[in-house]
Amino acid sequence: MPLTTNPFEDDKFHEECGVFGIWNHPDAAALTALGLHSLQHRGQEASGIVSLSAGASFHLHRGLGLVGDIFGDAKVMASLPGRAAVGHNRYATTGETALRNVQPLYADFEFGGFAVGHNGNLTNATGLRRALVKRGCLFQSSTDSEVFIHLIAISLYTNVTDRLIDALKQVEGAYSLVALHNGALIGARDPLGVRPLVVGKLENVTGGESWILASETCALEIVGAEFVRDVDPGELVIIDDSGLTSIKPFERQRERFCIFEYIYFARPDSIMEGIGVYETRKRIGAELARESHVPADVVVPVPDSGVPAAMGYAVEAGVPFELGIIRNHYVGRTFIEPTDQIRHLGVKLKHSANRAMLEGKRVVLVDDSIVRGTTSKKIVEMVRQAGAAEVHMRISSPPTTHSCFYGIDTPSRRQLLAAQHNVAEMAKLIGVDSLAFISLDGLYRALGQARRDNVNPQFCDACFTGDYAIPLTDWPQEQAVLAAEMAAGK
Repeated sequence: MPLTTNPFEDDKFHEECGVFGIWNHPDAAALTALGLHSLQHRGQEASGIVSLSAGASFHLHRGLGLVGDIFGDAKVMASLPGRAAVGHNRYATTGETALRNVQPLYADFEFGGFAVGHNGNLTNATGLRRALVKRGCLFQSSTDSEVFIHLIAISLYTNVTDRLIDALKQVEGAYSLVALHNGALIGARDPLGVRPLVVGKLENVTGGESWILASETCALEIVGAEFVRDVDPGELVIIDDSGLTSIKPFERQRERFCIFEYIYFARPDSIMEGIGVYETRKRIGAELARESHVPADVVVPVPDSGVPAAMGYAVEAGVPFELGIIRNHYVGRTFIEPTDQIRHLGVKLKHSANRAMLEGKRVVLVDDSIVRGTTSKKIVEMVRQAGAAEVHMRISSPPTTHSCFYGIDTPSRRQLLAAQHNVAEMAKLIGVDSLAFISLDGLYRALGQARRDNVNPQFCDACFTGDYAIPLTDWPQEQAVLAAEMAAGK
């Protein structure tokens, strides 16, 4: 199980992972650490950096905890020399929280060293791992990402890039990779482009060009880099001293970018696939208000993820926006909850009611999602205790009815509130006067689409629809249940 401070942290989808890579910069490791800082929201369990110095020497430092705690020591940074580096922030989706699972993973091959960081999840990793073990491969971690290392090791191709392509053609699932070997920095995305990866460029102090790969554009901003483009779905980009080379070894498919990046995962100041996240969240809120507004005195976000949607809702509804809930940003990761009474107060570690903005008011609470419902229930109780006359909850995503198998840590389906109850039942369970979610077509409208194309969906929205674009090979029972439900029109 991942490290956690209180049970209410588990009532959110957790960010997948963040990756960063840089080529040709004298302060490669330092810039990688900065990039990982800006990607901290994508994973807070562990972080690592591998650098490459002259003479094809690789240097590795990994640790459990936050980026600043791991790479805040000057001695640590001095131990990572070189003009190229890759880094990774981790939130566990497969494998336990242990140092052996912290990425980037590194291995020595006959062609030299190779380091890789992976954002996503492989849906056929179990079968591949079993076959590799039978061949004599010795796994050092319990993460699915190590499958890439062993597939590269047994590949019969001689070229590093060809070996990686050979490996990628054997895996199923969602991935964005950054990899570093003696001669190049490599980035890759799965053929459907479920997980994000961008390319940036930076003029370095020597007058040359530095190339950057990162999960989000906010990681380019922090190092002063210029956004160049997204890595295309199914594309490999190879960056070396001659520049960037593109290879597209997969047959083109209709892309299915993760729609939840726009709702929750991405940092609001990032641009994802050419779409600004902050403005999109405001449009989602406005669409939500058009679909389900009720008479109210104040619109209150559940911070921080509900803020932009609540702003858009308030403007569209013509109702004042207020910070009726204040978030404590300094909750540590070592809090111990020894009794049921203290555990009951756990939500107040992160959120406090702003009574002056709530007392006697008809309140619309705006949040991004409901997972298990435990946090929503406690927040509603807190708002009512602060004197709210009515509490109406509005959610800027459709009901979350299915688990994600593509790199997001989600509860099993039986633990998802919306999978077990209808909206009226959910409203009663969390204690609100009314509850409404944005419609699926409303979400697509906020993203600039007329509606969801049910034949060829524009995004990966499996957590709302059960429409999994990539086979769930490691979960045959789940796949069979879903097929039966789809056939029955559920």
